[in-house]
Amino acid sequence: MAALIEVLEQLIELHQALLQLGKDKTPVLVKNEVDKLSSIVQKEKSLVKKVEELDRKRVQLIGEYLISRGYNPDPRIRISDLVKVVFKAEEKKALIDVQARLLESIRELQKQNEMNQKLVEQSLAFINYTLDLFVKTPEQDAFYQRPQAQQPQHAYNTVRSGLFDTKA
Repeated sequence: MAALIEVLEQLIELHQALLQLGKDKTPVLVKNEVDKLSSIVQKEKSLVKKVEELDRKRVQLIGEYLISRGYNPDPRIRISDLVKVVFKAEEKKALIDVQARLLESIRELQKQNEMNQKLVEQSLAFINYTLDLFVKTPEQDAFYQRPQAQQPQHAYNTVRSGLFDTKA
């Protein structure tokens, strides 16, 4: 049980590090500092890989504990389920405490990531708006005119709107 609690403590540390990177990412997104953002994303990838490794170890340790207690191991078992089969009060308390802290770290990280996601979406919307301002097609600037009021177009000033010319 001590090894499992140690793995959960390490997961908390990694989630806290990810949270700090998320907080560091916010001003970088606002200032549009692509190089710094790239560096932060690389650090995040490294931490996520470590989280995945620790999670596999957590599943393994839970399986070993369940086997030692005569239960069938299940990789889908959660810490809250494990608490139900732990009999020692101090182990149960330690497990509940570390679970609560891990869940709190995950919630904070989710909130930070949601905020950063909104910033990215706003940035993309602004970029699209700016591009639309610069790349207007002639059809977007034209006003509606009655068909008979339109002036005849000569071959040298014909504007085609599509790739296929139906008059050909």
